Amino acid sequence: MKPTPDSHLGGFLRARRAQLRPEQCGLPATDSARRVTGLRREEVAALAAISVDYYTRLEQGRVRASTPVLATLARALHLNEDEERYLYELAGRTDDRPRRRGRQPQHLRPAMRRLLDQLTHTPALVLGRRLDILAWNPTATALYTDFSALAPARRNYVNLLFTDPAVRELHKEWDPDARDAVAALRLEAAADPGDPELARLVGELSVRDADFRTWWAEHRVSSASYGTKHYRHPVVGDLTLDCDTWASPDGSGQRLMVLTAEPGTSSHDGLRILASWTARTPSNEDLNR
Repeated sequence: MKPTPDSHLGGFLRARRAQLRPEQCGLPATDSARRVTGLRREEVAALAAISVDYYTRLEQGRVRASTPVLATLARALHLNEDEERYLYELAGRTDDRPRRRGRQPQHLRPAMRRLLDQLTHTPALVLGRRLDILAWNPTATALYTDFSALAPARRNYVNLLFTDPAVRELHKEWDPDARDAVAALRLEAAADPGDPELARLVGELSVRDADFRTWWAEHRVSSASYGTKHYRHPVVGDLTLDCDTWASPDGSGQRLMVLTAEPGTSSHDGLRILASWTARTPSNEDLNR
C-alpha cells in the first residue's frame, strides 16, 4: 500500500520523540524501567496538552492534524525552524505555519513603577506576558511570597499557583482561582500562539499537574480582570479581598493587579498589619525579561 501523507507525518513524530531525552523536556531522567528510547506517547501528549488517543491516531496516520495541534507538537518536540517547516509540509498545512518573530524583553513601564510605589497599604503586582510577575510592592511580598528570592523563571503567577505549596495553601478557594488563572493563560496563548516561553510553561505544568492538564484542554478563556479572592494567611488569618486588574493602554500587555479590602473589616485590618511590617522593604524589581 502506498504511504499516505499522514503516515509520513506519523513516522516523523515517532522518530522525533525517539530522539528526545526526557530531561530535555522537564521530565524525570531516564530510568531502568523505561522500555522506549526517548519519550513515550503519553508524555508527548501531555506536553502538547492533547489526549493520548488523539496523539496515537496521529502517529498511526488515522487522523489529520489541525493547525493548533501542529503548533503545540512543534513546541512539545522542541523542533527547530527547519523541522517545524517540515512538520507543516508533511501535514499539508504549509500556508498555516506561524512565522516566528523576535520578542523584546519585558521592561517595567515607568508609569507602572510609580503606581506600584504609591500603593503602600494594599498588595499590588505588575503582570506581563504569560502572567509573568514583573514587579511587586512590599505588601504583595508579605501576602504571597518573597518574589525576589525566586529564580526569574519561577516568577509567574500561574506557575506559583500550581507549584508553590505555600502559595497554593494561601488560597482558600484554590480550585476556582487556579481555573481562572488557566483560562487567563489560555487567552494569552491565543494572542501569541508561537511564544516559546509560553509553550515551555504550559508543557511543564501539563506534565507536573493533572488539574492543569485537564483545565488547559478545556480551552476555557477569561480575562480575569476582577473578582473576590479568599486567602488564609499564616499570620493575619482569613482575608477577603477584591482583586482588580487594569491593563496598560500602550499595548505592552502589562497589567496592574491590586487587592483591596472593605474598610472596617477584619481583612482591612489584616492588610494594615501586613503593610506595617513591610514599610521599609524595597518596593519592586524590574526583571528586564
